[in-house]
Amino acid sequence: MSLPGLNQLGWWRLRRQLNQLQLLVLDVDGVLTDGGLWFDADGQLIKRFDVRDGLGIRLLLQAGVQIAFLSGGRGGATEVRARQLGIEHCLVGIKDKPAALQTLQQQVGVTVSQTVFVGDDLNDLAVRPMVGLLLAPADACAPVRRGADLVLCRRGGHGAVRELAERILQARDGWRSLSRRGWRDRND
Repeated sequence: MSLPGLNQLGWWRLRRQLNQLQLLVLDVDGVLTDGGLWFDADGQLIKRFDVRDGLGIRLLLQAGVQIAFLSGGRGGATEVRARQLGIEHCLVGIKDKPAALQTLQQQVGVTVSQTVFVGDDLNDLAVRPMVGLLLAPADACAPVRRGADLVLCRRGGHGAVRELAERILQARDGWRSLSRRGWRDRND
């Protein structure tokens, strides 16, 4: 398998790092959502999340990948989505992402090389020294796309996380069986 923008050596490096991944950290606005903020008539924040991204997250959790949401935003919708998906680490309102990420890595016992971060905007570049791979959705801002180890083909909030989940499972040789037999929620 080859990926757009990666030579053969690049794909094998990416595959190796995805295979040793222990912690996947996702920015929320612009990665899990399209970056838009919707407000109802009462001023309550509403966010749109992609269902396929959600299944990708569930597949990764089932495969043993720890997942965290790390966001500078607030509003409640992120916490609700995290609970729905079984995300244990939902960090919102974070002003210093590198410090929060380092604390999280210590709490869950993972190293920099075992951590992958997906971000879309300038504040996400600051975590670069704290992760083995920095990834970006297709519509991330230009500096993040330039600084990323891989730019995903899909946009934030429109399947970027699902695309990554499939690549992780492919790197771990877990995708073939899922794509043939399907998936059932084990409710465990």
